[in-house]
Amino acid sequence: MLTGGCRCGAVRYTLSVEGVPRTYACHCTRCQRSTGASFAHQMPVREDALTVTGEVLTAPMPASPDIVSLHRYCSICFTRLYNTNSARPGMAIVRAGTLDGSETLTPRLHIYTSTKQPWIALPDDVPAYDENAPMDVWVKLFA
Repeated sequence: MLTGGCRCGAVRYTLSVEGVPRTYACHCTRCQRSTGASFAHQMPVREDALTVTGEVLTAPMPASPDIVSLHRYCSICFTRLYNTNSARPGMAIVRAGTLDGSETLTPRLHIYTSTKQPWIALPDDVPAYDENAPMDVWVKLFA
């Protein structure tokens, strides 16, 4: 079992998973703006493996005309903890930096590198895609 939470400690979560889930870094401009950082470090998990305590705010964000992403934030410090997406039912995308011990995580995939900050050097041994990775890459890496 893994644990994590927001900056202020008002919201905590547990992940009922075997081992540490693999993570990826998204370098799209949308993620850069929403994080205020150079990329978003994300951790896909089964939604039913995630248990959250504390008051969470939910903000719907249209991803496209047919897809809505529901972003979850601490109601006190507004740390974004995770989101779900109507295009990926049953999956939650946890912000990897909210995991206790997040310093041990290394992204196993980089996406939307065509808009990454130019000073970021990506490792040669980690797959990177100018746009989104093909579905077979996601399935292989995060199944």
